[in-house]
Amino acid sequence: MQHSESFIPLEHKELSKEQSEAATSDFYKLCDSRRSVRTFSEKEVPQHIIETIIKTAGTAPSGAHKQPWHFCAVQSAEIKSKIRKAAEKEEYENYHGRMSDAWLEDLKKFGTNHIKPFLEIAPWLIIVFKEMYEQTEEGKSTNYYVNESVGIATGMLLNAITCAGLVSLTHTPSPMNFLADVLNRPKNERAYLLIPVGYPEKNTVVPDIKRKDLSEIMTLY
Repeated sequence: MQHSESFIPLEHKELSKEQSEAATSDFYKLCDSRRSVRTFSEKEVPQHIIETIIKTAGTAPSGAHKQPWHFCAVQSAEIKSKIRKAAEKEEYENYHGRMSDAWLEDLKKFGTNHIKPFLEIAPWLIIVFKEMYEQTEEGKSTNYYVNESVGIATGMLLNAITCAGLVSLTHTPSPMNFLADVLNRPKNERAYLLIPVGYPEKNTVVPDIKRKDLSEIMTLY
């Protein structure tokens, strides 16, 4: 393979078998501890921690390295209030007509409804936007594999949140067009996910659910 002058040496630290097994086991345990949380504490989270979490998400691979994502970190009480008001309006429609009976039945175990106080209580809201195309001074430039790229970055974001000792919720008050309006985002961006981030409220409980076993999610060839 021929390389252009823009290539640089790979920085890679190889681990021993024992080190690799320990590292993957520790990381699995950390990720397995992640739970979706809907009761947040008002305890502050320093801005630099949120910035590092988002920088981590920004290390994700993307189609043609276009990095078609943007993360809005909201701590303004005024903006959080606007987001909650608009989200609850959409969620009311979802719970009272848009969602199928089967969908509503599947949600019963989570005890959710259209009221979303966590959108104001959580110290931070991270809104993930996907850039449908890149807007440059010359005009529009194509982004590739946008959903896949942003999905990977979001997964890394969630793990970084857990690594920081924080909790989160993947919230999708669909349709989410109101987020671009509230945050005055450019036309090339579409809201992808709304993620409250913070510390759990004291005595927080979560649904007693189980993850699929390895045998259900992996086929070995």
